[in-house]
Amino acid sequence: MSAKKKNVGSTIKKHLLTGISYMIPLIVAAGLCIALGQILGGPNVGKETGSIPYMINQIGGWGMSLIVPLICAAIAYSISDRPGIAPGLIIGFVCTQINAGFIGGMVGGFLVGYVVLGIKKYVKLPRSMQGLMPILVIPVLTTLICGLSMFLFIGQPIVWLQNGLTHVLESMQGGSKFAMGAILGTMATFDFGGPVNKTMSLFADGMLVNGIYGPEAVKFVGSIIPPFGITISYLLTKNKYTKSEKEALKAAFPMGICMITEGVIPIAARDLVRVVCSCVIGSAIAGGLIMVWGVEAPVPHGGLFVVPLFTHPWLFCLALLIGSVICGVTLSLMKKAVTEVDEEFDDTEDTNVSYDDIVFTVE
Repeated sequence: MSAKKKNVGSTIKKHLLTGISYMIPLIVAAGLCIALGQILGGPNVGKETGSIPYMINQIGGWGMSLIVPLICAAIAYSISDRPGIAPGLIIGFVCTQINAGFIGGMVGGFLVGYVVLGIKKYVKLPRSMQGLMPILVIPVLTTLICGLSMFLFIGQPIVWLQNGLTHVLESMQGGSKFAMGAILGTMATFDFGGPVNKTMSLFADGMLVNGIYGPEAVKFVGSIIPPFGITISYLLTKNKYTKSEKEALKAAFPMGICMITEGVIPIAARDLVRVVCSCVIGSAIAGGLIMVWGVEAPVPHGGLFVVPLFTHPWLFCLALLIGSVICGVTLSLMKKAVTEVDEEFDDTEDTNVSYDDIVFTVE
């Protein structure tokens, strides 16, 4: 891959992750309000007009309607700074009105951001009128150009794609549903919070915005199984873990409770193939079971603390247990016993490695 292509990919990823980072607190707040309203008011809370649970549920529902405008504005802001916020919000709202949804919001954010940059570069006003650029020229021109582009050219293909994807997921039954869950579970686990995991996470968040909550539950289980499964493996075969790996597990397990997968990276780095294979097997089976059993997560984050808000929370816990045990047993069978050379190697590494630059992210 050329340096230029790699740089373009990194830039796109940066803007996309900025948008997601702004969106996540909104999804969490709105999703928890919806879940709390349904817990307090039951499945028919939407009909109980005037009650407190109804109000909480409405607050969450209205909050969810802001997700697409927010991610559109956040991506536009990442690209073009403050001038992109206002047209980004408008174009994001346009996307919700034409049913372009989450994907439309992301595309719209990039469109707005780069149109703003183009206007800044090519539209020149006399010095006496420069003050009109940020408050009149940029927002109006950007909104017109991007809004009409969404209506006339970009929006409809995205609507077709979104509807097709939603239809495929909704029509899955039995084996095909298990296969989809297994694929998503594999992606959620494969690189312990890396690009593959983030791709799956983005897909699950998009489906959540469109009212399909199964992939979110798979994301949860795929992010929690690695630390839980490796911990089970350690309990079964302590002689197969070095002192440094045992120390890493003291942090990895509680991080797993919070749905932070990166805590297992120091352990996986020493025995990458065996750890990845065992985690993938456990997460694939658990993800398939979650999709078949109809487990759904109304929020994108929160670890085990938000599991009571899930649809069929006990089935989620059962799938998590099954996947973790499979991961742990498989890893124990595959892993080799630790030798004195392994211990000495780890001791040498510990004296040379700095952990100052390690950053953990919640998936």
